Amino acid sequence: MKTSILAVAVWGKTAPSHSITAVMITDDQQTIVTGSQEGQICLWDLSSDLKISSKEILFGHTASVTCLAKARE
Repeated sequence: MKTSILAVAVWGKTAPSHSITAVMITDDQQTIVTGSQEGQICLWDLSSDLKISSKEILFGHTASVTCLAKARE
């Protein structure tokens, strides 16, 4: 059985100025989390029709974010 997968861009017509180095989607598939080479973590809202909008950007890391993982409950 062939399955098609839609490509999703996490920006608009212009790519962000930071380099995305890690991507994670939450279990409820409503939030995308990206880490960047510049040490930023960005949260994005993902709607059911695959429209993405920025939610929050977190600063403070002094090195690249190369891995993302969710914490246990």
